[in-house]
Order: sequence, then C-alpha cells, then structure tokens
Amino acid sequence: MRIVFVGAGGVGGYFGAKLAQAGADVALVARGAHLDAIRRQGGLRIESPQGDFLAKVRVSDDAGALGPADLVGLAIKLWDTEGAIRAIAPLIGPETKIVSFQNGVEAPDMLREAFGAARVLGGTARIATTISAPGTVKQTGAMAQLLLGAFGDPDDALVRTFVDLARKAGVDATASPDIARTIWEKFVFLSAFSAITALTRLPKGKIWACEETRALVRALLAETTELARAEGIALAEDHVEKAFAFMSGLPEGMKASMLHDLEKGARLELPWLSGAVVRRSRAKGLAALSHAFVVAALAPYADGRPVAG
Repeated sequence: MRIVFVGAGGVGGYFGAKLAQAGADVALVARGAHLDAIRRQGGLRIESPQGDFLAKVRVSDDAGALGPADLVGLAIKLWDTEGAIRAIAPLIGPETKIVSFQNGVEAPDMLREAFGAARVLGGTARIATTISAPGTVKQTGAMAQLLLGAFGDPDDALVRTFVDLARKAGVDATASPDIARTIWEKFVFLSAFSAITALTRLPKGKIWACEETRALVRALLAETTELARAEGIALAEDHVEKAFAFMSGLPEGMKASMLHDLEKGARLELPWLSGAVVRRSRAKGLAALSHAFVVAALAPYADGRPVAG
C-alpha cells in the first residue's frame, strides 16, 4: 500500500513516521523550513515518550511528485482544504481513496464534491503533538490513535488493510463501523476543548479548577451534541456526560491546537470549529449561544495576531 500524507505536522508527520519506521511505503507533503529540515537531516525526527527516532520518508512540496497513491491522508489545517483538493489530483489513481484526518465535520463533504463519494473515507486522529522545531514533531501526551472507516460500509477492504498495517507499526488504529458518528463524537469534544482553552488561554488543569468555567465547558458540549442530533447523528443519551468525563481525565497541562496557534499569533480554525457549530445550529433553528460567544471573543484573532493601531 502506497500512502501519502498531505501535511507533515503533528498528525501526518507523527503517524506517517511511525508507519515508515516499520517499513511501510509512506510519503509526506511538506513545505517551507519544515521541508528543508526533513531533507537536510535525512528524515523526520519524532520526539515521543515512547522513544525518539528519525524516520526516513520521501518528502516533497509537490504532491504530483509522490503519486499515484492507494491512500491519501489529509492532515492539514482546515483553511488549506480547498488548495489541497487541487494539489492532490495527481495522486489519484483508479483505486485511490482519500481520508481526512482533519478537525471539524465539513472536509468529507468537500472531498465528496471534488472526487465522488465512493473515494472518500472518514477519519479522526487523537493525539497531542506540536512541531517543536523545523523537521521535528514532538508528542506531548500519551494519547495517539487513528480511527477510520467508509461511510455506510463497516467492512471496507482498504480500511482493513490500512488498520492492519498501522497496528503492525505500533499505531493504535481502529476501523469504525459508523465513521460519521465517530467524527461527530470527536467534534463535540474538540469544538468545546478548543473553545475553552483558546478563550481562557489556559491548559485543562487550570480550567478545571474553576467551577464556573467547567459549567461553560458543559454548555459548549451540550450545544454541539444538540446540533449532532439535529443533523441525524445518533449520539448516546449520556454523551455530554461521557465527553465531560473524558475531558476531565486529560493531562493537566494539555491545550488544544487552537490555543497553540493563538499563542504563536497564527491563523485559527475558529470558523470550522465553534464557527461551524454556530452556522450549522442556526440553519437548524438552534441558538448555540455559548459557541457564539466564543466566536465573538476570538474573532479579532481568527486571521492571526491583530495588528496594533
């Protein structure tokens, strides 16, 4: 199986490196200083509590130089999705399938529109990582999991092949029998966690120390859960409590990637996280007032650090 990850950061870089280290045929699309460093040091460096290593992978800023592929994994920021769709066309062969490991719930629809529903898989990645330096991805927590599946097909052959390959590489990979529900379960969690950490500029532990802030987390979780059900996703009756309990068990120092972006003065995924909750809720006649507050509070930072003046 030939695999190309578009994006060599915390998701595509980490999981691509793990697969490549185990001998899988993996290539990465990267750019800028990160690409230059990977080439200069002969691979992508991974720093992890499970052990550091240097993974030798093919890498290019031109997706067309790496294809065709059996599986294309999108692991990029959400604002790059439209550009990536144009860039990956040379990777697409007769049997190629595409999976988004991005945040949010909207990328699969964009991929279906561009390439047809039969080619599109769904996926989620659960991992805490950061690019600590060009050419280096640092895992900052113990969680590292991939879930993927075919929409409407609980036993897709390519999904089974990839999961087997990933498990042999030491990756916690699982085939989801209902990938739409899996994606929304993550979206409920991430829309709330990204919102609360970016809004407060605090890690999970300091957020959980304040009763009023914990109450806001519950409200954020409840709004996205209500939206999911309005869109036909059958989340469990106790999903809000389960999501809150999961968040409670996260490491005290954990932050969402949106807070990391905010701290760096980078663009935020706000329009596709809390922004999407608000937009889609209003289309269903729901208010989503807590997420609307988050969008309003963070709007000045959505395109990067505001310019003084």
